[in-house]
Amino acid sequence: MTELSTLLSGLPGVDRVGADQRAATLATRSIKTTAKAWAIDLAIRMVDLTTLEGADTPGKVRTLCAKARRPEPSDPTCPSVAAICVYPSMVPVAAEALKGSGVHLASVATAFPSGQAPLDIRLDDTRAAVAAGADEIDMVINRGAFLSGDVDRVFDEIVAVKEACGKAHLKVILETGELVTYDNVRRASWLAMKAGADFIKTSTGKISPAATLPVTMLMLEAVRDYREATGRKVGVKPAGGIRTTKDAMKYLVVVNETAGPDWLDPDWFRFGASSLLNDLLMQRQKLTTGHYSGPDYVTVD
Repeated sequence: MTELSTLLSGLPGVDRVGADQRAATLATRSIKTTAKAWAIDLAIRMVDLTTLEGADTPGKVRTLCAKARRPEPSDPTCPSVAAICVYPSMVPVAAEALKGSGVHLASVATAFPSGQAPLDIRLDDTRAAVAAGADEIDMVINRGAFLSGDVDRVFDEIVAVKEACGKAHLKVILETGELVTYDNVRRASWLAMKAGADFIKTSTGKISPAATLPVTMLMLEAVRDYREATGRKVGVKPAGGIRTTKDAMKYLVVVNETAGPDWLDPDWFRFGASSLLNDLLMQRQKLTTGHYSGPDYVTVD
């Protein structure tokens, strides 16, 4: 057994029932009205506005970039989102549209969403996205290798992608819906962090289940414990299925109560979501004006 295998097998097991119960309890906590406006703006600043469809066009990407820069064009106090996330082929378009905005440009690489391509192709994919302007790379792990116990291969591949990223930050997608057990989620989180991940991310958003509160809580526990053990801080990004302001508030509570307030920052916590932004904007307007707008108030992504 390798040193990495020994480390991962030595992690404490997860009490699934207890984890589900704790997440459910945290989900019942509310954010008081006085703090809700702050929390909504924070959630907006944490959004990775994403379009990852085969029908993506340069025009759609430019429109999304404009929304990322100014989510509410009529209100200059509304913050920008954290990042735009697109396929590598759309990185040059997004880079031009985001120039000077401060909005990060993320790209899925490494044969997203399956990860089933030779390593050299995945590394070329990563280098090309960075060269075109991406400052964040969202990679997928080889779930087949992980589930078959070949953790060293998964580790080595993450290390190689991290090197290919250069100065770009690396988000490692675990695809937790395919990892079967909570114990595997904990092990995969530690593996990714040991290999150099700057963020660990739940899902591609292409399979179900995607992000869930209990899984995100486990990943937040992992980054908290990893910082305590190593001194290095790693971010967390739930992605897929987070659609409403109410959902986002639950996640922010879980962040605060699990990892702590240090992670309540777009540098350390992100939402991989697009429809979420529209609901956040509508709730923000309601707090400002007292009136709740319909879906036609915001653009259709």
